[in-house]
Amino acid sequence: MKTKYVFFGIVCLLAASRAIAQSTLEVTVKNIREAKGSVRIALFTNEQDFLKKAAHAKVVDATGKEIKVVFEGLTPGVYGVSVFHDANGNGTLDKNLMGMPTEGFAFGNNAMGMFGPPSFEKAQVTVGPGASSHVIDLKYM
Repeated sequence: MKTKYVFFGIVCLLAASRAIAQSTLEVTVKNIREAKGSVRIALFTNEQDFLKKAAHAKVVDATGKEIKVVFEGLTPGVYGVSVFHDANGNGTLDKNLMGMPTEGFAFGNNAMGMFGPPSFEKAQVTVGPGASSHVIDLKYM
């Protein structure tokens, strides 16, 4: 009898942990200048890893002025978001001699930094239980 309750408890814990990790984030990227190359979207979980080591990332073809990307299986919490339009497909955000991006870029909350990228705190979005969505507008210099 006791074994039945332990087994039932384990099943309940597994189901609850699976339900917590089932959050989704739909990111809509707007203002894509041209339908060529790809759009790279990355999610970061903390300030130390922001723009260095993504917790989740997706690369999708730039097929029009706007794309939607869905991240599934996320743990609810805050995520720093970065996006760039890799128009030439070389895998990096190209910059000019002064360090200014020559390809489209954006961050969560459409945040901008003064002389560089914004902080993790300014670029973070909240992912709650269930489905969340966020709209980002690419900027071109």
